[in-house]
Amino acid sequence: MLRQMADDLSLGEAARRIGVSVDTLRRWDRDGKLATTRDRNGRRRVPVAEVERLRTAPERHRTGDELSPRNRFPGRVVSVEVDGVMALVEIEAGPHRVTAAITRDSVEELGLRAGIEATALVKATSVMVERGAG
Repeated sequence: MLRQMADDLSLGEAARRIGVSVDTLRRWDRDGKLATTRDRNGRRRVPVAEVERLRTAPERHRTGDELSPRNRFPGRVVSVEVDGVMALVEIEAGPHRVTAAITRDSVEELGLRAGIEATALVKATSVMVERGAG
């Protein structure tokens, strides 16, 4: 079928969204497991509906920022305790309290003090989960 619609994706983009290789998509197309179309130049295009059908994982939220942390807790600084070159900053973010150990220089550069708005950005190599926490 020859058509080009705005909601059709290139093989590369479709593969990225589904989490497989372009070669896998070509094989699926050949085996009838994937419905594709062709553009005017004969390149395969994948309808967005096919991508959604084949996705096994939910699409991750986007932060709209150039920083990588996805876990953000906007709130208000409750306390700042400076001791030597380090400091503890406690942020009340909704029902949560997040405590960050940062440098004294960072506290000074960011102008952190109790009462101001701040966001805790969390990027951890390990996150512990407790069942029934509350």
